[in-house]
Amino acid sequence: MIPVRSEGDRDASLRNSDIFGRGFGETRIEPDCRVGSGAAVPDLRLAKAAQEAGIAGLAFYRGIPGAVGGALRMNGGAYGRETKDILVAARGVDRAGVIRTYTNAEMQFTYRHCGVPDDVVFTEALFQGAPGDRAAIAAEMDKITEAREATQPVKSRTGGSTFKNPPGHKAWQLIDAAGCRGLVVGGAQVSQLHCNFLINLGNATAADIEALGEEVRRRVKDTSGVTLEWEIKRIGM
Repeated sequence: MIPVRSEGDRDASLRNSDIFGRGFGETRIEPDCRVGSGAAVPDLRLAKAAQEAGIAGLAFYRGIPGAVGGALRMNGGAYGRETKDILVAARGVDRAGVIRTYTNAEMQFTYRHCGVPDDVVFTEALFQGAPGDRAAIAAEMDKITEAREATQPVKSRTGGSTFKNPPGHKAWQLIDAAGCRGLVVGGAQVSQLHCNFLINLGNATAADIEALGEEVRRRVKDTSGVTLEWEIKRIGM
């Protein structure tokens, strides 16, 4: 999900399906253990489609609470794997309406980042898996689900992991050490369970979320000297 700045009046967000429509919400199984996906497909559904086809290598997407478009833009990853490890190519369209395909190398993936210009909107992707046992892949996905539920506020209203891990550090550890666990601004709170997650307690505005995040960044900088970078993409003025 993409938080949309709303000048504090209300909390807003967009899903890829809101932008792209249903035509971008399909998956397809291709020869040689490849899986095609529209950008609006939830990461969970992509992982499930691969599992049902007996294709291994995509189970880690079960642990990412987003959609394929976001995974492409952010080099989404979890549990030791990243999008760069399995992407064959992605297709996108820029503001001028020019459609082009990007190879894995042309995506210029780094940690939680790709080098494709910001004005390109991804529309679809092709992933490479490997032959696998359906039951074994399902068991792997179940373990990921159990791990997430035990360590992350998956049943709360949250945009997922908030800050990138700085080199040599874990963001949540820095946040915890700065005394931010449970910190509240308006209707937003730093999760008590995993403090790299910001939670909407029910009436948080976009301004609340951003103000809380900036306060966390300030406290971490003051206590550790480390500057946290936002992992969540924010749009609007």
